[in-house]
Amino acid sequence: MKDILINDRYRVDRKIGEGGFGLVYSGTDIQLDQEVAIKLTHVRNGRDMLEREAETYNALAGGIGIPRVWWFGEECDFYVLVEDLLGPSLEDLFNYCNRKFSLKTTLLIADQLISRMEYIHLKGFLHRDIKPENFLVGTRTHGNILYAVDFGLAKEFCDAERYKDFEGRPFGGTSRYASINNHNGREQSFRDDLESIGYMLCYFACGSLPWQGLKAPTDKERNELLKEKKSSLSGKDLCGDVLPDEFSTYINYTRSLRFDDKPNYSYLRNLFRRVFRSEGFKHDNVFDWTQKIFEEVCPEASQPKPPLSAPKALRPAQLGHGHGAGARVKGVPKRS
Repeated sequence: MKDILINDRYRVDRKIGEGGFGLVYSGTDIQLDQEVAIKLTHVRNGRDMLEREAETYNALAGGIGIPRVWWFGEECDFYVLVEDLLGPSLEDLFNYCNRKFSLKTTLLIADQLISRMEYIHLKGFLHRDIKPENFLVGTRTHGNILYAVDFGLAKEFCDAERYKDFEGRPFGGTSRYASINNHNGREQSFRDDLESIGYMLCYFACGSLPWQGLKAPTDKERNELLKEKKSSLSGKDLCGDVLPDEFSTYINYTRSLRFDDKPNYSYLRNLFRRVFRSEGFKHDNVFDWTQKIFEEVCPEASQPKPPLSAPKALRPAQLGHGHGAGARVKGVPKRS
């Protein structure tokens, strides 16, 4: 598809990812001479997921860490979404950093992700597919900003009375990070996005989660095993003595919320900010990957002072670009 022109404006350059939804290409807006991401799904797959994503992006437009949509429409046999081209995903960066983040980096991530969820929720939306692949770093001067992507499963929150105790919903999202209510077939609400964020933070800081690697003959049976394991662990069991108590407090708080409760986002942010201060960390926006890239590029520096954002020229080629929606970045192995 190289060099095809979308809507007489967006040139398709090279493939950077793929997933069950379709393909992701880097491209160029020939009018503005700037890079964009181009997501395509064949018309036979229907337009619902990509259209829902475009509509959600537009409803969230203007928020920090929300990509811009430049165009959505049909071209030849494809539905096409053109959006900001972003950097690698947190999963890509996790792999790059040998599959474990420092406490400082995990806390910096926590602060931004809670704020992303607060903004998305205040706009009346649920993400419903929280996972590291769906949070990408920005580029150039926005290299320290984490962007929420892949709103194909997102929906507007409805707090109608009939949903409070409803069970029987089909499972949706990614089982590794899914909330217990999601496993139990309950209607999702704000609490579920936040619970999933908690599991993701534990994954980053510990390197894995206790329910990873469970085997079963079918996906349904595996999800049942995963649900049982997840439900059996309290926040303290999950975090143990490896992480500060604030992590287990976060998990227990999100699990305690009722369907229509409004989470206290400031309280959750301050849990992790308190740890950040007590550890004496500097809020310099230097993440583990920033430090590693700098040390690889400037190995002779004895006291390296990484840039606040990794410029494009310093990004290792193997990291590529993320762009969520199950996209696998070329050169990055898939993890179970």
